[in-house]
Amino acid sequence: MKAIRRFTVRAVIPESLQALDELSSNLRWSWHEPTRELFRHISESLWRSTNHDPIALLGAVSPERLAELADDEGFVGWAGSLRDDLRRYVEEPRWYQTLEGAPQAIAYFSPEFGIAAALPQYSGGLGILAGDHLKSASDLGLPLTGVGLFYRSGYFAQSLTSDGWQQESYPVFDPDGMPLSVLRHPDGTAALVALAMPDGRTLSARVWTTMVGRVRLLLLDTNIPDNDEDLRGVTDRLYGGGGEHRLLQELLLGIGGVRALRLVGALLGGPAPTVFHTNEGHAGFQGLERIAELISDGLTYPQAMEAVRAGTVFTTHTPVAAGIDRFEESLVDRYFEQRELVPGVSVEDVMQLGAEDYEGGTPGVFNMAVMGLRLAQRANGVSKLHGNVSRHIFAGLWPGFDFDDVPIGSVTNGVHAPTWTDPLLLELARNTLGTSDTTHADWLSPSLSDGDLWQVRHRLRENLVEDARARIAAAWRRRSPTAITPSWLSSVLDPDVLTIGFARRVATYKRLTLMLHDKERLKRILNDPERPVQLVIAGKAHPADDGGKRLIQELVEFAAQPDVRARLVFLPDYDITMAQTLYPGCDIWLNNPLRPLEACGTSGMKAALNGSLNLSILDGWWAEYFDGDNGWAIPSADAAGDAGERDALEANALYDLIEHQVAPRFYDRDENGVPGRWLEQVRHSLKTLSPELSADRMVRQYVEDLYVPACRESASLTANRFSGAKDFAAWKARVTAAWPDVAVVHVESGGMDAVPQVGDQLRLRAHVALGGLSASDVTVEVVYGHTGADDELVTPQRAGLEPRDCGSGGTAAFEGVVPLDRSGAFGYTVRVVPSNSAMASPAELGLVASAH
Repeated sequence: MKAIRRFTVRAVIPESLQALDELSSNLRWSWHEPTRELFRHISESLWRSTNHDPIALLGAVSPERLAELADDEGFVGWAGSLRDDLRRYVEEPRWYQTLEGAPQAIAYFSPEFGIAAALPQYSGGLGILAGDHLKSASDLGLPLTGVGLFYRSGYFAQSLTSDGWQQESYPVFDPDGMPLSVLRHPDGTAALVALAMPDGRTLSARVWTTMVGRVRLLLLDTNIPDNDEDLRGVTDRLYGGGGEHRLLQELLLGIGGVRALRLVGALLGGPAPTVFHTNEGHAGFQGLERIAELISDGLTYPQAMEAVRAGTVFTTHTPVAAGIDRFEESLVDRYFEQRELVPGVSVEDVMQLGAEDYEGGTPGVFNMAVMGLRLAQRANGVSKLHGNVSRHIFAGLWPGFDFDDVPIGSVTNGVHAPTWTDPLLLELARNTLGTSDTTHADWLSPSLSDGDLWQVRHRLRENLVEDARARIAAAWRRRSPTAITPSWLSSVLDPDVLTIGFARRVATYKRLTLMLHDKERLKRILNDPERPVQLVIAGKAHPADDGGKRLIQELVEFAAQPDVRARLVFLPDYDITMAQTLYPGCDIWLNNPLRPLEACGTSGMKAALNGSLNLSILDGWWAEYFDGDNGWAIPSADAAGDAGERDALEANALYDLIEHQVAPRFYDRDENGVPGRWLEQVRHSLKTLSPELSADRMVRQYVEDLYVPACRESASLTANRFSGAKDFAAWKARVTAAWPDVAVVHVESGGMDAVPQVGDQLRLRAHVALGGLSASDVTVEVVYGHTGADDELVTPQRAGLEPRDCGSGGTAAFEGVVPLDRSGAFGYTVRVVPSNSAMASPAELGLVASAH
């Protein structure tokens, strides 16, 4: 018989053990190994069965055990010292406090946050990245607040039927049993945010808060009695429901999120955010709420827009247009046609922000990423290659500019090393290299022997094999509770065999089943008598993606064959806890997406931090960090005639690498059974990749390249009652109106002999019609360099031309010199772009006039 309602009863903690309550309520325990060891000491079995959740553990431990610990002076002192360490960590100055001109408060919006298995509010890479961002922000001392939604059923739990078909279940989570507390008014009532809905209804949400180290996280929850029954379900599931359901979630995240930040400021104090970071387009509506607030303070829409844009950073994570949230304009119009949702902002202005009103766009569609880009002065992709892909995807927003000029940069993702580095490797670094900071340890030091490193790598593989066997057996028992568990399940995988891992969201472009292209060849590789290989695979398909589910089914059916099942396993219900054993336990991390459709691919980063080598298509982060010694690159068959031919070529290349390079190197052992050349690569990978792949590096880059400039520009535009925003908006309107009459009328050149040579100087004089603008309103540039096919400039350079004199009819002359420093085909052109100190990029206004 099932209970109709479930809740968590928290244990009464003895007075002497109150430190446990403080330690369990701050999610720093999710990456602080000494604190995790404290909770593990309470009960090893409960720690394991509660999925490493301190609050669940304290709810399950017996009163007798708590009393025993309360009388243990050593344990009480241990807990107290860790509590004191947490307090120092939260209060002491860190890296961020050494900076000048950095924002006093930053808001970070994301639809999901993957921080710990105990707070299952994530589906995959985007959420894990957001969680790692918060953790490193805490470690570095950023005054950052995360804003998201509390999903009562999270994403979904995955199981497989006997024939390998994915099934989803949605367990209902009890927030009272999580490290969360409700934001409350002084009288004890819950603080609510409210959004006006069509037909006079209201969507309300309470605000759950938790601390991630020194960073606060806010999660909005609509499952409250104040809402109508249908609106209570807005935050039911992550990425659940149809288009309107998703739109409601995104309205709540963006508009409600800003209102929640105001509530926190009013109730808990602290400075208001000056920089707003939108992690993917889902939270784009936050800009509208901030605009509406400024309009209520007396600004016009254009003025408020400039003030908001200056302080906004937008990160796009998708490498394909199909991965962007897009809604029918009529649906969005329905929510904004009533002015109460964002007072002062017209529905026409809202619709323009998301309109695909550019070449290649689709009329009648509201695009959330497009709105994100239009509401942010600074934008980035999540790897260098992805930044380039994004510039091509969104180039239509900046017509007339080359792809390289599109103002979307890149900050390559990183992963939080203390979360993802196995304790065994941390211990090895501490004992032999004198540091627990594995990202800056000297992994090439002779004080670390190959034997010691190999022993730890072997133990990590043993842990994975043990965990995988337990998961497979448990999955079997769930499917067949009355059947006898087959004996062969206890011997799947072998801790002495080369282990390849593959785990990610099962989207078509990630090609889960590329390894199955030639099943007989794969069987020979797996069962090689001298150099066997085993594969550990995990991943979830979206509930609506039957194509992804069929890929899982095909893989599971293959893995069930008697001659394969000991060497290839699929682990259901991929989550953080599984990943923390899977990544370290693999010798090789495999990634074979269709290039260039992998935005970054952080799973390979987590494996690399543990000494695993990568075997990957040159896509995402691997395209910029592969150096020939930190793993292997699978050649891309981009020029293949069709998808089938491409898959065949790349699969065969994968087989060749495993058979002829990876496996031979792994099994090439010295007299002590140690693979010296393999470990050279492991050491090199740990030494060179660990600091680069760290989320600390990523967050520092966001601060220095994006947050600080955004803060500086925001301060400039908002000072003196927004005089800068008012001036910039007026200037922008004037330039936009005049631009149709701006043109490069004529370009004169000289200063060279009849046959130009290296060392000559090309002198240019460009006559420009300014259309009533002044020379200070524009920048006139010569764009020059080598020419390729169709006279296209290859990797062009730019040099400004200086105004010399004004002619009649509103024209001006601009002059400059171009050095001819290289031989070969050479070309140049002249262009005019708007110029204002408040612009972050010459392409910002999307206006350019080029010579013809």
